[in-house]
Amino acid sequence: MVNKIPLLLTLLTLFIGCENPTIIDDEELRGNLRVNVFQIEQTPFSDLSRSALTDAFTRLNFAVYTTDGSRVKQINQTSAEADFGKAVFQLEEGDYQLVVVGHSSKSNPTMTNPAKIQFTNATGYTDTFFSREEFTIGAEPVNLDLTLNRNVSLCRFVITDQYPADAAKIRFYYTGGSGAFDAKTGMGCVNSRQEQTFDLTTDQKQFDLYTFLHSTSGNLRLRVTVYDSHDNVLLERIYKDIPMQQKYITCCSDALFAGVTTTTGVSLILNTDWATDTLITF
Repeated sequence: MVNKIPLLLTLLTLFIGCENPTIIDDEELRGNLRVNVFQIEQTPFSDLSRSALTDAFTRLNFAVYTTDGSRVKQINQTSAEADFGKAVFQLEEGDYQLVVVGHSSKSNPTMTNPAKIQFTNATGYTDTFFSREEFTIGAEPVNLDLTLNRNVSLCRFVITDQYPADAAKIRFYYTGGSGAFDAKTGMGCVNSRQEQTFDLTTDQKQFDLYTFLHSTSGNLRLRVTVYDSHDNVLLERIYKDIPMQQKYITCCSDALFAGVTTTTGVSLILNTDWATDTLITF
């Protein structure tokens, strides 16, 4: 008869050895910093729905820093994730700052330094919202319900005439704004040479160019270049001193291929999403 006692002892030892690593402190699971994106600027409701959140942006970045600006932890989310808009951190006791950025760029900005949240021409520039909070971790968990505020300006360029048959792509190169911002102020913090290139494979006539201004108002210098499929320049036009304001849209309208550019007027119109539009027709 086979002695089953050693076998039972072996199985019991294996069971105990396997089970011990799975015991996780419940407080560690919950974390001691819990963040919830509760509002977005200009939304008409206080308890933000998931659909409104994903309509506003497709990426969220949560970064925790010490008070001197050293990054401690970061969580990046996309709108495909079930917990989009909520983040949990386990931190040691002490004083911290949290920066949360919402955007729809191709990838995440560089967030090593809270004084320079950096987007690039490669990531692209989109409507952007942010929040910065200072907090202290002690014996009790900290819960932060955040409102994200828009801090970009938008130059909306509209072409009113037809493209030449051989037009393949259009490039917008603009200066006067910034591709990075300081999370303490929300203002641009570097002098950037921003550019966006679009394929002209469709009848797209409206192009949105975002920037972070260095103050609440400023001017952009814009160069528009149209290329054929062999990268030969078909047309190039420069627009100087386009007036911009933080959180405002400046609409520029031009018959780009007509050959003559004239400024016919500037007016303000109400916009339901942003504060106002500045409308410029060339």
